[in-house]
Amino acid sequence: MTGADAVDVPAFARAQLSLLAAELAAEIAESSALVALHSPAALQRAGVAIANLTVASQRTGLGGKTVLELGPDPATTSSTGAGTAGTELPEHGIRVGDIVLVAEQPSAAGVKKKEARAMEGRGVKGVVTRVGRGVVGVAVDDGGEDGGNSGKEDYGVEGLVAGDKRVWIVKVADDVTFRRMNATMERLAKMEEREYSSFVRVLFGLSSPSPVPADLTKDEEVGEIEWVDPTLNDSQKDAIRFALASREIGLIHGPPGTGKTHTLIELILQLIKRNLRILVCGPSNISVDNIVERLVPHKVPLVRLGHPARLLPSVLNHSLDVLTRTSEAGVIVKDVRAEMDAKQASIRKTRNGRERRAIYADLKELRKEYRERERRCISDLVGGSKVVLATLHGAGGFQLRGERFDVVIIDEASQALEAQCWVPLLAANKAICAGDHLQLPPTIKSLNSKSKAAASSSSSSSSKKGKHGDTGGEDVLKGTTLETTLFDRLLKLHGPSIKRMLTTQYRMHEAIMRFPSDELYEGKLIAAEGVKARLLKDLPYEVEDTDDTRAPLIFIDTQGGDFPEKNEDEQDTAGGGGKKLTKSSLYGDSKSNEMEAALVRQHVRGLVDAGVKPEDIAVVTPYNAQLAILAPLKDIFPGIELGSVDGFQGREKEAVIVSLVRSNPDGEVGFLGEKRRLNVAMTRPKRSLTVIGDSETVKKGSKFLKDWMEFLEENADLRYPDLASLNQEA
Repeated sequence: MTGADAVDVPAFARAQLSLLAAELAAEIAESSALVALHSPAALQRAGVAIANLTVASQRTGLGGKTVLELGPDPATTSSTGAGTAGTELPEHGIRVGDIVLVAEQPSAAGVKKKEARAMEGRGVKGVVTRVGRGVVGVAVDDGGEDGGNSGKEDYGVEGLVAGDKRVWIVKVADDVTFRRMNATMERLAKMEEREYSSFVRVLFGLSSPSPVPADLTKDEEVGEIEWVDPTLNDSQKDAIRFALASREIGLIHGPPGTGKTHTLIELILQLIKRNLRILVCGPSNISVDNIVERLVPHKVPLVRLGHPARLLPSVLNHSLDVLTRTSEAGVIVKDVRAEMDAKQASIRKTRNGRERRAIYADLKELRKEYRERERRCISDLVGGSKVVLATLHGAGGFQLRGERFDVVIIDEASQALEAQCWVPLLAANKAICAGDHLQLPPTIKSLNSKSKAAASSSSSSSSKKGKHGDTGGEDVLKGTTLETTLFDRLLKLHGPSIKRMLTTQYRMHEAIMRFPSDELYEGKLIAAEGVKARLLKDLPYEVEDTDDTRAPLIFIDTQGGDFPEKNEDEQDTAGGGGKKLTKSSLYGDSKSNEMEAALVRQHVRGLVDAGVKPEDIAVVTPYNAQLAILAPLKDIFPGIELGSVDGFQGREKEAVIVSLVRSNPDGEVGFLGEKRRLNVAMTRPKRSLTVIGDSETVKKGSKFLKDWMEFLEENADLRYPDLASLNQEA
């Protein structure tokens, strides 16, 4: 390992701190701008808020948190006879697991920027635990482990409950993740070189990884493996042997549909057989829950850390919160919880301010006692567990403080910020990272030029303080962005010797797989026997044999300029007084193509008429404005799924229609030119991929796009739309 390859650890940590400060500033600027520019009613229509609520009740939830039950304000709704209160919530986009601010509602005219910044001080943050027809449950922060609004939240809750105030909830940036990443980077920045473990030295290129034998089937250390699942293919078995043999770091490269999670399950079971302690992490709750679901049938003793509101119902029984109540150790906290519930109920019964404050003071003490008892219980449960699962930032909670693990497994490592990965990595001696660096990296808001401008003052002012030796942008390592993941960096640092690739894919028809395999995966992907020739007409229910159901690959080419794109600014305006607020317009400039959307509708109609169920069809597009135009498809074909390409990563459907949108005389393709985004789009379907776009425009974007258009022209069922029939149908 040459000195030129090595990374200066303190400089790396300071660079990350500077980049993270800019990213958090961009997120906060975006959410503050939304609140400042739009009224509560407009934000509600756009799906990021619910207005005109009152606190119906409060109780003690899991983890001793206060849960506020919020319902429609009777003064603003007419009784419909639905539910106990006779009112239902309006249509909204708030979902279980969202981070929201509960605050007293401002006037309908919107909020001044100064007021928007001050809102968090007056309200309380929390996690949405329940969304019903007439109620939303929010578990609010109580100033616990991550600082929160410590010292203010009881006053905040008291202020919201007192006097039956009208409140609203608004989605906000999750700063807990940033606090944990920052704490980890600060720890790295302060670490002396003599404190670096051999594991840390390898991850920063200060040492080379221990060599792995060429033939792992004969390696004594790996030994003869008794496979839990003997049906694993050769590339999966090789990746598992490699992961077992690696001393410090191993990368498992899993292209789309190659059974990456299936491979990780076998790896975890083999590590358990070797009596090793394992921490399994991923960037999202769903990535971790998928692993929990697949481990449960193997009767593996495990603990899942995480807020219960964000976990799949199927894994709740393995969550720390449920285990602390159902285990023997959990009995000791039940009496305190019962007392807290009684106090919560009494708050609603008193109108006397002094009495209320006394009850809140008692609750604060009870909550403290609850946490101390619960912590002892948690320490016993976690300390005795061989397998612990958490999100990457969840591994930074108090529950794992001081815990050590033999191996950390990071799933979807190519979708995670590197700083996030270091939260669990500092608790380990070895890491196995699984992912696909040829699909989309994590979304970085501060890379957007508008976000940069919005965040610059905040990040520069914080960097000037000189805290932690951070001198801001000067310390950012050359060329480093938050898009550079740990997976990317290690591959560049140590080369392919630390990686094994899975090569058999179980998702796509061979014709759909061919282009991404040849262009991105060195032609190494092989379609499994059971999937390589399957078509829509062969679905396990009755589907007609038509042109649409017998072709695995269809390209509807709109070349010729009859299907022009539109900018967001060209969308309809409300009463001529400015841009209409939609979900798409909330998130910056976007593009749409109404004629292309009509072609999507026509093709979906053809599939459904042939017998394909709408729930087996997905429409994906890179542009939010196009999604807004396509939204009526959900009413016409209930069950169909619409999504952005970015949001559909990791998903699959029998039939996928990709709307490329871009069509202009200048050949501008925008972020359609990102080959990783196109890779995601073209690898979602199982039996049918339909691409709709203007080949003349798209070809000009890049060599990759030109090659793709030419591949489609030669290998797809090529169609040119009939504008007359489209107008007639409309």
